[in-house]
Amino acid sequence: MSHTLAYVLGIIVLIIGIGLSVALHELGHMLPAKHFGVKVPEYFIGFGPRLWSTRRGETEYGIKAIWLGGYVRLLGMLPPARPDHPDKPGSMIAEARAESLSELGPDEQDRAFYRLSTPRKLLVMAGGILTNLALGIICLTVALGVVGQPAYTATLSSVSECVSSDIDAGAACTDADPTSPAAAAGLRAGDTITSWDGTPTTTWADVQAAIAAAGTEPAVVVVDRGGDELQLTITAVEVPRTVYDAAGNPTKDASGEVVTQLRPYVGIGPSLGTVRTSPGDIPQVVGSAVGQTLRAIVTLPVGLYHAVAAGLGLEERSPDGLVSLVGVGRIAGEVSSAGAGTGTGLPLSVRLFYMLSLLGSLNLALFAFNLIPLLPLDGGHVAGACWEGIRRVWARAHRRPDPGYADTARMLPVGQVVFYLLIIMAAILIWVDIVAPI
Repeated sequence: MSHTLAYVLGIIVLIIGIGLSVALHELGHMLPAKHFGVKVPEYFIGFGPRLWSTRRGETEYGIKAIWLGGYVRLLGMLPPARPDHPDKPGSMIAEARAESLSELGPDEQDRAFYRLSTPRKLLVMAGGILTNLALGIICLTVALGVVGQPAYTATLSSVSECVSSDIDAGAACTDADPTSPAAAAGLRAGDTITSWDGTPTTTWADVQAAIAAAGTEPAVVVVDRGGDELQLTITAVEVPRTVYDAAGNPTKDASGEVVTQLRPYVGIGPSLGTVRTSPGDIPQVVGSAVGQTLRAIVTLPVGLYHAVAAGLGLEERSPDGLVSLVGVGRIAGEVSSAGAGTGTGLPLSVRLFYMLSLLGSLNLALFAFNLIPLLPLDGGHVAGACWEGIRRVWARAHRRPDPGYADTARMLPVGQVVFYLLIIMAAILIWVDIVAPI
């Protein structure tokens, strides 16, 4: 597969994943709304021109051209104006109320969303948010526990023919170089080392530790070669290897010379694959991802500042910073196309891990972003329902009349400002992803 085709395929897979996430998010709103009797005339994935639709009962289901979101239309989201606080005729609020209630017939007024009890409103509006949280957790759990994290495995990608004069520099073999212990013992690329000197090995780290423990004594090595189990005896040799510090840089002595240390050498190289995370460690890893996403939303202005600074060339772009859908698409394309057409591409399991992690992170971002208690986000409606419930509980506790529905329509001007700010933020992040990509 060509690099370009693989790149495009990665973006297509991401778009499909986003579309499915949006579809399930909107189902999280629609299913409880229908269950509680709210009238739902439309359920669409995407925006813009309609590509396909069908009607089932009173609801039209469909797909639109631009898969950057979706919506489910619940009638009666906004309550009528209070008699003692009427709307200004022709105002944005008055028109929004009229549109919200216009499709409800005289015998359907009790099917308006605003008539739901506070707990039911919370279930409807939080349904989409919690769906994204669940999807994020599921994607990350499958990526970690089923596919596994990218790691070097106990399967060999290469076997050196010799002990070269400079192993760390990758010096080529010459006639004067001795045969490597691995080649002398008969190891081959593709062999999977299952134990070394009696120590079971499942990862490359296990193999390295076992080689170091055995030293230069003969070690019985068990390998899986095409389903057949073989036992080989390998005797490592000591060679000088460069010592690296915690940052991965060569350590130097007082005179500036690179420090070396004698270590057992066999002459094998690992292959890249995936290693499954222990079930007991998965909750901690996923919980950390959720926490980092919530912190990113809380510190959104700071993250946007650093993104702009990176776009202007004032600082390096942080790989953990904010990113737009353009940047996410670019990452998906690069993961899908890495090494395509060269024979050195990422293994399918590694690509699958990154795609699942990407979709999981996107769903966690949607979950956290929609928690912001401002319209037009779901969190704004959740906040309105909570305020309504608090007022009613307070009134009952003090034996006062029911204060009525929370008038979220009054927040529409603020919601409009937030909407424009979101567009501006999206445009800024797209610009940053173009001029200073991660």
